[in-house]
Amino acid sequence: MLDNKLFIYQLLPRIFGNSVSRNICNGTIEENGCGKFNDITDDLLTKLKESGYTHIWYIGVLAHASTTDYTAYGIPKEFPEIVKGRAGSPYAVRDFYDVDPDLAMDIPNRMLEFEGLIKRTHDAGLKVIIDNVPNHVARNYQTVNKPEGTEDFGARDDSSIAFSPQNNFYYIPGQPLELQLSPDKMINAAYHEYPARVTGNDCFTSAPTQFDWYETVKLNYGVDYMDGNRSYFTPIPDTWIKMKEILLFWAEKEIDGFRCDMAEMVPLKFWQWVIPRIKIRFPEMVFLAEIYNPSAYRDFLSNNIFDYLYDKVGLYDVLRDVACGYRPSSDITFTLNNVGDIQHRMLNFMENHDEQRIASDYFLKDGDKGKAAMIVTSSINTNPVMIYAGQELGENGMDEEGFSGKNGRTTIYDYWSADTLHRWNNHGKWNNKRLTKKEKELRCFYNRLIRVCKEEASVSSGKFYDLMPANYENSEFDSTRLFAFLRSHEDELLLVVANFDHEMNECTVHIPPHAFSFLNIEDTGEGKLTPLLKKEEDELLFTYDYPFRIKLDPHSGEIYKISFL
Repeated sequence: MLDNKLFIYQLLPRIFGNSVSRNICNGTIEENGCGKFNDITDDLLTKLKESGYTHIWYIGVLAHASTTDYTAYGIPKEFPEIVKGRAGSPYAVRDFYDVDPDLAMDIPNRMLEFEGLIKRTHDAGLKVIIDNVPNHVARNYQTVNKPEGTEDFGARDDSSIAFSPQNNFYYIPGQPLELQLSPDKMINAAYHEYPARVTGNDCFTSAPTQFDWYETVKLNYGVDYMDGNRSYFTPIPDTWIKMKEILLFWAEKEIDGFRCDMAEMVPLKFWQWVIPRIKIRFPEMVFLAEIYNPSAYRDFLSNNIFDYLYDKVGLYDVLRDVACGYRPSSDITFTLNNVGDIQHRMLNFMENHDEQRIASDYFLKDGDKGKAAMIVTSSINTNPVMIYAGQELGENGMDEEGFSGKNGRTTIYDYWSADTLHRWNNHGKWNNKRLTKKEKELRCFYNRLIRVCKEEASVSSGKFYDLMPANYENSEFDSTRLFAFLRSHEDELLLVVANFDHEMNECTVHIPPHAFSFLNIEDTGEGKLTPLLKKEEDELLFTYDYPFRIKLDPHSGEIYKISFL
């Protein structure tokens, strides 16, 4: 596990680099365009590095099912009824050994183009994360790019039985697949599957609905879910071996980490077996688990199996509610306590491709109003932080793209371009010329916040002290809308205060003597507070007789460096 604080920039190349702004609802790739690997230029990567990011998480890299016809390049034609949207879900992988042809300028050389992106990213001083999708594959999975001697999933399955430890899929013998989709989706349907295989979201029926992951098939890791979840891990199931080879294939491309999709839907025993085997050869490889079951967190982190886990159910959910005014800010303390011993290994974020945009009508309606939550998210501990492309520009995700619909999320299923990213792209120049003043200012805020959190050892590797309990009785501190804490490293001390209210807040913050002794800081009784986010603001002087009072903008906050005189 890495010691330095990670800042991950998540982007979907198909949307991110798209320079076409036509945006026809449910449009084809020819109509709406598509970003490419080559759109992620040296200049852009340098800008991201200068902004403070350490890693880029490229999603949608693996070849996934889409309605675009690539049969001229030896890629099997797909069936629209088992593809979500025209572009398809990046998590319905149709070939684990290939990259998506949508993202290539020269389709026969698509892998070389991706390898070039890896090199450009590394040359810029950044590291590369890609998805591993271990739980399911596209319904029409067929690998055309597999190494010699590699077999497809299901090649040797006995489909006459529902379960075998050596089968790659689960079957529903004697029953054909009967998709329960809308009539317009099923018109001219040509896909046939017999016997039906179990759908990716553990849907053990031959008739998955539109609310299921109907475009995917569940992989079998040796657990018989139809017989009390009995496990058969000896001998090693065939799926384990196949997935290990897939992980090694991509590790050999010199990527730096895997974000493992829905990791908790795969047996923990598999991860305990496979990750050490990958790290023997690639000891610096980062494994990040998408997981939503807090009761399983410590199991997935035990013995350094996974390096980091999603903190969606915990910090994200509570910060969202606090920012929206649904819960008091004091609830943040209780949420942190739930993962106190492992908080440094939780990935914090306020946006990703699954969640609604901060600026959407379903969240805060304005990217600026997410500042308080981002300050807390970024500086609360030494753990990684992720920003989703467009978040720093206030992208609102309120387009009606096609399959995705108007839901406050930027589509992962459709060919599209996001307005703010398209204007920042500016025909491949990646400058601010077409951004609004407000968008430029928000981007500057994110850049400043990230750099402060990286450069200040108190945040990147220091201790944490929660000031909320000491201020519950403080009449000049609203513990329902404010949140405050200290970070320290050696003799350096930072005070972080966030204001979740829609109005400016002037407050005092009581720092108890115990905080200084706990952090090994000598308190002389007089000093100054230097703002690090708004450097244009004046320093605040204080003594025991004249404590400091701070003013905080609505939905914002500040990180102060405390210096004793």
